[in-house]
Amino acid sequence: MTDLEGLPEGALRTVDGTTVALVAPHAGLDRLPEAVGALRGLRRVDLDGNALTGLPAGVTGLPHLETLLLYGNRLTEVPAGLDRAAALRHLSLGGNRLTSVPDTLWRLTGLRSLNLAENALTHVPEAVGRLTELRMLDLGHNRLDRVPEAVGDLPHLTDYLYLSDNGLTSVPASLGRLDRLDYLNLTDNRLTALPPEIGGMAALCELRLYNNRLEALPDTIGRLSRLRELHLAGNRLTALPGSVGDLRRLRVLDLRGNPLERLPASVGRLTDLTCLDLRATRLRELPDGLGALPRLERLDLRWTKPDRLPDWIDALRGRGCRVLL
Repeated sequence: MTDLEGLPEGALRTVDGTTVALVAPHAGLDRLPEAVGALRGLRRVDLDGNALTGLPAGVTGLPHLETLLLYGNRLTEVPAGLDRAAALRHLSLGGNRLTSVPDTLWRLTGLRSLNLAENALTHVPEAVGRLTELRMLDLGHNRLDRVPEAVGDLPHLTDYLYLSDNGLTSVPASLGRLDRLDYLNLTDNRLTALPPEIGGMAALCELRLYNNRLEALPDTIGRLSRLRELHLAGNRLTALPGSVGDLRRLRVLDLRGNPLERLPASVGRLTDLTCLDLRATRLRELPDGLGALPRLERLDLRWTKPDRLPDWIDALRGRGCRVLL
């Protein structure tokens, strides 16, 4: 074991005499012993939060490696030979110093989760569409100015798609083909509009769009029948489409910081709504239907000054809804 000196005590996990895992997150490692590449039975390598600038060549060729976690290291390049890791299912390279990724990465067609967040990537190629087994894809906190059309060709993308904090001014219509996706995050970009095809994302439960430049929502937003949370704070919306009232499962609607001048009467049909945030809008009146929402627990009107407060405000408070003025 002297060839493995430098690893923290207990980092190697063994089953039936075979070393199957190397677990050493936040261990202060700036290098790995070359001998790690000889541990042919390794299935999981967790080295998050270290100071690694590379890996021994043998690690990427481990035949049974399923999980490789390298978040928060000092990598400037994707480890060479990674395409040889045919068994790899979960790869995290987020929080490093990557400016690009090699074509070989897109040959890992068995990947189910891929984290490339918090790097300095400026481009993701259409080849991402080869990763057809992906359930989770995180490209947030990079420098992307476009999303490849091929993202819509990921039929098993179900858990989440993070595209937050980039330089996106638009997203492709192909996102509408992701009809099994649960969570989409597009916050902190420069989006001015959404494609109408977004209404095809039939399984979406949470949609985060705050801090963009949206001036309107497409009518097709109402087709997101499973949506529970819609976050729109910090945009340029002056109105909402009437179809928003078709979001019958919506629980959270955050509209704070928009120059909203009116709300459609259809918001009165959002009978599952528990939280409505209308802070710092330009609303001069509130639809009476809000007062009849049976599950509303929080109505935030701070820094919004309607011409008059409707009588139903007291009724909401009387049944336990927290109204903030």
